[in-house]
Formats: sequence, structure tokens, C-alpha cells
Amino acid sequence: MRSCDLQRHPLSTAVFAVLVSLTFSGTALAQDAPPAETPTTLSTITVTAQKREEALQDVPIVVNVLPEQLLQDTGVRDIKDMQVLVPGLTVTSTQSAAQTTARIRGIGTVGDNPGLESSVGVVIDGVYRARNSVGFGDLGEMERIEVLKGPQGTVFGKNTSAGVINVITRRPSYTQAVEGEVTVGNYGLVGVSGSYNDALNDNAAFRIYATKRARDGVDDVNTAGGPRRETDDGDQNYHSLRGQLLLEPSEALNINFIADYTSREENCCVTVTTHRGPTAAIIDALTPGGQGIIPVPDIDRRLSYANRTTEQDIKDKGVSMEVNWTSPWANEAVLTSITALRNWDAITSIDFDYSGADIMYRPPQEDVSLAALENFSQELRLTGSSDRVDWMVGLFYSDEDLARNDSYYMGAAYEPYLSTLVGTQVLGGLAQQLAPLGLTVNTANPATFLSQVSGRPFGTNYTGVGVLDRYEQNAKSAALFTNNTIHINDELDVTLGLRYTREKKTLQSDFSNPNGSLACGAALSNPAARVGGALAQRINGFASLPPGLQQQLLGQLVPVVAPQVAGFMCLPWANVQHNGRSTWQERTEKEWSGTVKVAYDFSDDVMGYVSAARGYKSGGFNLDRVQSSNGLSSGVGGITPVDDTSFPGEFVDSYELGLKTAWADGNLVFNTALFHQEYEDFQLNSFLGTAFVVRSIPKVTSTGIEAEVLWQPTIEGLMVQGGVTYADTKYGNDLLPDPELVELPGNQMSFAPKWSGNASVTYEWDIGSNLLGRFNVGAKYMSEYNTGSDLDPQKLQDGYALVNARVGFGRQDQRWMLEFWGQNLTDETYTQVGIDAPIQAGSWNAFLGAPRTYGMTLRMRY
Repeated sequence: MRSCDLQRHPLSTAVFAVLVSLTFSGTALAQDAPPAETPTTLSTITVTAQKREEALQDVPIVVNVLPEQLLQDTGVRDIKDMQVLVPGLTVTSTQSAAQTTARIRGIGTVGDNPGLESSVGVVIDGVYRARNSVGFGDLGEMERIEVLKGPQGTVFGKNTSAGVINVITRRPSYTQAVEGEVTVGNYGLVGVSGSYNDALNDNAAFRIYATKRARDGVDDVNTAGGPRRETDDGDQNYHSLRGQLLLEPSEALNINFIADYTSREENCCVTVTTHRGPTAAIIDALTPGGQGIIPVPDIDRRLSYANRTTEQDIKDKGVSMEVNWTSPWANEAVLTSITALRNWDAITSIDFDYSGADIMYRPPQEDVSLAALENFSQELRLTGSSDRVDWMVGLFYSDEDLARNDSYYMGAAYEPYLSTLVGTQVLGGLAQQLAPLGLTVNTANPATFLSQVSGRPFGTNYTGVGVLDRYEQNAKSAALFTNNTIHINDELDVTLGLRYTREKKTLQSDFSNPNGSLACGAALSNPAARVGGALAQRINGFASLPPGLQQQLLGQLVPVVAPQVAGFMCLPWANVQHNGRSTWQERTEKEWSGTVKVAYDFSDDVMGYVSAARGYKSGGFNLDRVQSSNGLSSGVGGITPVDDTSFPGEFVDSYELGLKTAWADGNLVFNTALFHQEYEDFQLNSFLGTAFVVRSIPKVTSTGIEAEVLWQPTIEGLMVQGGVTYADTKYGNDLLPDPELVELPGNQMSFAPKWSGNASVTYEWDIGSNLLGRFNVGAKYMSEYNTGSDLDPQKLQDGYALVNARVGFGRQDQRWMLEFWGQNLTDETYTQVGIDAPIQAGSWNAFLGAPRTYGMTLRMRY
């Protein structure tokens, strides 16, 4: 999978493409037809933030617009790449690329639970993607991306409580064009893409786009003898295909069909050790060669340890049909229908312990490690205008099936590791407690302690497949919505929006422990006797003590030690009480969301607005084994299975005060907004040491200011873009039941830097009469923030900046262009997400962001 030589990836198989369109500076590109829609000034840039074409400066919403040329200049291929262009936006991945999460103003949802939906909605060509990770792939030829901040539920629906990433790709045109691109770079990168556009007749056109990209991994892996063979991780190996057919049988009717397919077969994701704890010595002892975790943590080395594979196989495909009909009624109101059917499958694997020891893993097999999402959606909306009202009414329906196959495999090192961990702790404490009585404890070979508790031979307590669970969830959602702008007079507009959503979710969960969980079963059969017997074997001379003293000692020790030992022996993946369980859960939600906006034009170039919105994110179920002390999701740590894994919906009340201005004849745009958001029952997906559990945080607030500037100076070909966000995003002061979350109340939210800002400069100039040059440099800065949902101080990421640059030259008629580029030019090493190393108290790991990459790209167009 690492090889990127030309024999494996022949360039002759590529269809060439060049991603060229309207330049952000408004510089005209050579085209067969004049680009009549190209904005001549920045103030006329159009967006579809309210599902109708409007000038950016007329929309009372904070919108960051990323045109195609800017996306091309900064090397944006997916939603993760684009965060360098948007202040206040972060996008992270954890256990696999299938678990990608977007956050706006510090608000988002950690994605390690497929039952948890997004706070930031991703919409591609009018089709809502049910999870952020479903939109994580090569987006191909993009016309623009709009990032809408704050609740957008009125128009875009549920699960957009923090904002929307709206992607608009290039549609077919009636001009024949062949475009191509070849890219090579460090880490063995080879990428090719191409498109062909043509007219079938006067009323039909089509466009087809294809890409393939391969690259070696960016992280080194010590495999400790395997069975993992890959010595790097974080590679790329994907291909995508998208076809579009545009039919325009009349001036009043157009129909666009889209079909797309993406396949990613890669290795992702390992972690690096940031803090080496006391359990590391045990892992080293159980690893062939004696080194299972890096001796001295150094994240700049990007060296991970994993003896098991992290292969992933992700398939994303779908078809959609968008119909727009200009009716003869209501002043030519437009009826829009968008019908879509999408299918997404992710087969992933993981080395759970992130070490060289063979403790616990999940192999990349469909039967044991699958997340599959099928979704049908239908949107109908009628949009019209009169002298005084721009109105829209609509219907939305979706039917989503989600299936998950989950498993835990126990390696040969699991039993000696867990037993050594527990035995050392228990026997060491016992020795201290009995020393005043003149008694000693045999603390040698703690690896056999749990076998003494279970009464089973050492090495037979934990083997093979500990978990094989099945989850099948269905969600049916229907909504009515309307969004209307009333023009009170030439200066004053009032927008009223309302949406009613009804959603029903059902979940069938079937749990099994194929290995029988023999150790846990033995311990639970008689915890006091089992633990008491094991302790008695370890107390030197216990048999010679008077029976009364024996009973007295065990009576004092067992009630304290037995629950602790049983808890470790019955962790979720080994708990026999889950074996054979089946649960059925159902929940129905009926919720209103809406918005009120008042906008006032102080002049042709200055508009102020105030808005209030109510956003909604649906509730759901944990698709994971959940257990607690009392059998309730709200309970603290314990071993009683939880049947009701549901969590309530999330709500937000948002208020904004904004100003949009244009200067220098529309060539300088400055927009700013103050915002305040209050979230109720915020859905925090937390790793509580053994499983991910969604906790409803009673209150989260986000208050701050945003500003953006777009400047097209009088110097021809020069363009400046920048923005800054200050967001004071905090958890409420409510105390939470989990001791792992004690850091949350009153503190800055995880993944929420207070300051973030970006800037980019683009300059294009002529070279002689036939050639041109183009240069772009951009950077994004984020102040320090915590990368863990529990706010452990060990997960703090210091402030850092990422710098990208691209310089190119080519023909003025765009026949060809050669570009040299670099991303993360300063080779900044930073943490995407920090985690507690699983069952390794005192150790912390991190998923890292990408290192410095560089290369060159040749673009051609005919």
C-alpha cells in the first residue's frame, strides 16, 4: 500500500484536469464564452446561504465564501483542508478517517460514536450528508464553498446547530472542455485528475470528473514484530468518479443528475505517546524486543508503536436529481426538488492499546468492524418574490438506516497485562495494609493474580473474540419549513423563518461475547469467595493464622478489594452480563426551530443586522456497550449493563449583531459580527476509560466577535483575504456525575481556541505577452486549546500557526500552468485530538496533524 511508483499508478490511466474557474480577484480567465456571471467587484459576490441566490453583502448571516480559485491556490481537496481558510473552524480525525468532526466557534461533536450526529452540517450540491465523515473525501471541481456560522436549522434542518459547510461543485456547461492535472510531491505523492465537459445537443450537457491519489504514510510505525507489516501510517490511496447530466428541455425547466463514487483504502490512524506513564514498563515487558512504547516521548519524531494493522476501506456513493421549474404562477415562483440516495460503508481496524504489545485490537473485516449508512432524502421547496416579500416554503423527508458491527479481540498479552496491572495495585496496597500486623504479602509474578481469582489456568481467562455486537438503527425525519424576507421599505428588511421537525428513531442492539468471558463469569459467581481465596494465597503464612483472625482479615479486605477486582475483570469487552442481551429502543422528537432577522441599509454600502435563532440537534442512542454502577446512563463507573442508552436533543439560542460594509467602489469588503450562543443539553461524547458515552452537558455558552476583510487593491492581480474570530466558549458551572469530567464546569470548552485568524495574499501578473505568474501565501493561527473532551491538562495544545504557499507560471490562455506548492511549510507538529491511552492510567497519546508536504502540479486545459 505504500508504493507510489508509476508502474502501480500509471499516469496513462488518468484523465487530465485543471481546476480553473473564476479567480477570486475577478481577473478574467480565457474562456470560449465571456464569464458574464463573474462578479466585477467583491460586493457582488453571490451566495446561496438562504437557498436562493443573493449578494453576500445582503445576507444577514456570517458567511465565509471560498471561491474556486482560492480553494485551488491553497490546495483544498476536502473539508479538512479548508479549515486553514476559515477562522473559528476546526476539523479533526481520530481512530480513522471515518471519524472526522467539524467544529465552528468551538462547537462540535466528537465523532467516535456513529450514533452521534453532527453539530456542523455538511451539504454537497444541495444534499445533506448525515455525518461529517461522509463528506470527508475529494470534493473535486468546486465552484465555491460557503461556511455559514451559527444555527442554520430553519433552512438547512436539524443537526446544523453550530453551522453549515455548503459545497457547490461545478455543473455541466455547453462548452467542450478537457481539463487535467498531475501532482507529485514528497512522501511519494502521485495524483492525477481530469474532467471532460461537452454538450449533447442544445438542451443537454454532461460533465465527468475522475481522480486518483496515492501517497506514503506521514507517521513512522514500530511494529514490534507484527503481525502488522506496514511501517508507516496516514497514507493516501483513493479514487473518485463523478458524473453529471444536465437537461434543459425548456427555459422554464432544468434537471441535473449527479452520480458519484469514492473509494479509500488506506492506513489510519495511529497515535504518538505524549506522556509515558507507569504502565509503560509492563507493556515493554510484554513486547517482543522489550520496547512497546517510545522510551522518551518526542512527538516531533512522529514515531508510533502498533503491532496490529490500522487498515481502512471506505466506500461512499450516491445519486441525486435536482429539478428546478419556473412556474407561470405567483410571479414565476420556482419549484425545486432534490432527491438523493446515498450509501456509505466504512470497514476499519484499530490497535486499541496503541503499543507494540499484543493486548487488544479489531481487525479490518466487515463482519466485525463495519459502519454502514444508507440514506434517502427528498426536499421540495417553492421560492418566489414580490415587490415586498421574498418567500420560501418547503418540505423535507429522510429515511436513514445505520448498521454497526463492533468487536474487541484480545491478544496474548491481554491477560498478563491486565493481571499485572491489577495485581500490582492490589497486592502492593495489601502489603502496606498488613505490614503493621507483621504479615507479609507475596507480590511476585502479579501476572497470575487474576487466574488465582478466577480459578482458571493462566492464559485461558481472556482469549480470542471478547465482543461481537450488532446495532441496527433507523431514523425517519420529516419537516415543514418557511423562510421569508419582508421588505418594509427600501432600507429595512425583516426575515422570519420557522421549521417544524418530527423524527422517530429506533435501535435494535444484539450483544455477544464469543469467548464466553470466562474470567468475568468466574469472578461474578462468588466475588467475595473468589477474591478472598486469591488474597489468602498471597498472604504469607495465612494458613497458619487462627481461623478467627483469618475471617477478620478477609472481612476487612474483601468488601473493599472485591468490587475493584471484579470491575477490572468485567470491563465492557469482557463483561459476561452483556452476553446474549438484546435491547430495543425507540424515541420520537417533535421540535420547532426558527429565526428572526432585522437588517437595515444605512447606505448602498453599509448594512447592519440583528438576529435571533433557535437551533436544534436531534437526540439519539449510544451505539456502544454502556455499563454503570446502577444500570443507568447517568450513573458512575460500574459493571451493570445499561439498557437505555438514549440521550436527549441539543438546543441553542443564538443572537448576533452584525455589520456588512463595502468600500473602494466595492473592492474592499469588511464584515463583522458580535455573537452570543447558549446551548442546552450539549451532546458531549466522552471516553470514560473503557467506552465512549454521550453526556448531556446542561449548559454551554459561546460569546465573541468575528471579522472578515476581502480587499482587491488597485494593483491589478492582487487580492488580500483575512479574518479573525474571538470565541469565549465555556461549559456551564453544573457539576457532572463522572469523576473523569471534573475539569469541565466553568472552563473553556475543548477544541475551542479563544483566538483564531487567517490571512492570504494572492498576486497574479503577466510575464511578457503570452505567460503569467501567480503566487499565493496563506496562514492560520489558533491560540492554545485543549484537545480532550475531559480537559486533562496533558491534552493542552499550545498556540500555533500553519503556513501554506503556492507559486506558478503558465500561459495566459490557461492552456497549461506549472505550480510549486507547500503546506505546513514550517513543519509545525500539533495535536488534533489528545486521548487517555486505553487502560494505561498515567499515559496520554495524541493523533497528530499532517506534517510539511510539498510538491508540484501541472495543470492543462483544452
